[in-house]
Amino acid sequence: MSNFIHPLAYVAPDARLAADVSVGPFAVIEDGAIIGAKCQIGAHAIVHGRVKMGEGNILHPHAVLGGLPQDLGFDPQTESWLEVGDNNAFREGFTAHRATKAGGATKIGSGCYFMNNSHVAHDCSVGDKTIFANNVAIGGHVEVGNNVFMGGAVVVHQFCRIGSYAIVQGTTGINMDVIPFMLIGGRPAKHYRLNIVGLRRAGIVGENYKVLSNAFRLLRNKKSLDELQKTAELQYLLGWLAAESKRGLHGFIDVANH
Repeated sequence: MSNFIHPLAYVAPDARLAADVSVGPFAVIEDGAIIGAKCQIGAHAIVHGRVKMGEGNILHPHAVLGGLPQDLGFDPQTESWLEVGDNNAFREGFTAHRATKAGGATKIGSGCYFMNNSHVAHDCSVGDKTIFANNVAIGGHVEVGNNVFMGGAVVVHQFCRIGSYAIVQGTTGINMDVIPFMLIGGRPAKHYRLNIVGLRRAGIVGENYKVLSNAFRLLRNKKSLDELQKTAELQYLLGWLAAESKRGLHGFIDVANH
């Protein structure tokens, strides 16, 4: 199958497009960009060089991938990348920047949905099936797990971690790590409870859910998780808690006052 490139689009000679890619009017694809099969590049969207994109991605108008990091010390000649998986949707005004270190990459997984004007900064890692609502902005070096939901206008400080299956309430400011499987919100941000709806949708129910519920209560009370059944979800949680944290963990809401 052949590509459809609108006559008013610009595709650089050294850009690499796989089969069935469509490029809308006034879109720009620069030299060195690699675009997977069946991607759709909307009107006025820009794919800079040093972007590696998988299959089936959709860039809506004015989305920009692979821009220079917003780092005053960055040398534009640095060979770094933005790497994108498959079947992501990037809505109007979305931006993602490439990494700051030579050979490094900002990474976005597969099956994600990024709403209007959301932003992924340099050196970040975003997992699969994650949703950023409108105006979400994450700073440099942030790690976001799989199946995370970030409500509208959430902002995340650089070097924070957001664990898989977490949900962040809209307009929350995150300046420490968010524990997997949990709902967090408020000012200052606090962990409220498990992400009940997200876990149910992911099929984490029954005994697996009960183990996480017990883990939440133990963490809130600063007690050990050693006696809990080692389900796959708990093993992930334990590994995540054991990994290095540059920012520390957000605390828990005081249940006595709620």
